[in-house]
Amino acid sequence: VTTFRMPEDFGSVLDKQVIGPTTENLIKSDFPVQSFKPKVQIAFQGLPGQCPRKIEVERRRQLYLTFDIAQLLASKGIDSNQLMPRHHDPDNMPAIEEKKDPIFPVYLPLNIFDNDEYDCRTPEEWISLGLEPGSHDRKPVPGKALLPTDDVLGHEDPKSQKLIYKWIDVGVLDYDKETELYLVHKTDKSGLVRDEEGRPILNGGITPEG
Repeated sequence: VTTFRMPEDFGSVLDKQVIGPTTENLIKSDFPVQSFKPKVQIAFQGLPGQCPRKIEVERRRQLYLTFDIAQLLASKGIDSNQLMPRHHDPDNMPAIEEKKDPIFPVYLPLNIFDNDEYDCRTPEEWISLGLEPGSHDRKPVPGKALLPTDDVLGHEDPKSQKLIYKWIDVGVLDYDKETELYLVHKTDKSGLVRDEEGRPILNGGITPEG
């Protein structure tokens, strides 16, 4: 009978019996798997010789991962930090060089130029990507947002001249139909969306107490 007695450190014994690389996803994430999948207009059952839907989804996912909005804007000569309107500062106006157009500060917000005619998903569809099958809790959806690096000053005065705006990885928590704005939360160093107590932020941050 003693032959079948399990050792106390049974977990360490199994760890030593690793034969090769595992297919298990060891990366911790607060985002659902389906939230990273692109939308494709391909039939679920294709004809022989056509590219299967799953392969096309994976190809586009890998392609989209190579894109960086900050690098794409920089390649067009656009400074992301200059996209946000700031308070008018007449003492630090740039000088007008000879034979060149005058330089004016940015004064129009980005939402004036917003156009959703070519969006592949509606805001409600984007938010619904946080719902996993069989779960009642809605997780955040991954995204990037142009936000100030200083959170305190950014909330107090978003148009301050001292702020530096960068494209930051965020988790999209909710969407407001009236203001047409998304509620986002910055990810931590591990890429997780957690509150001050280290708990995952679910259902747009709404607690049971409201």
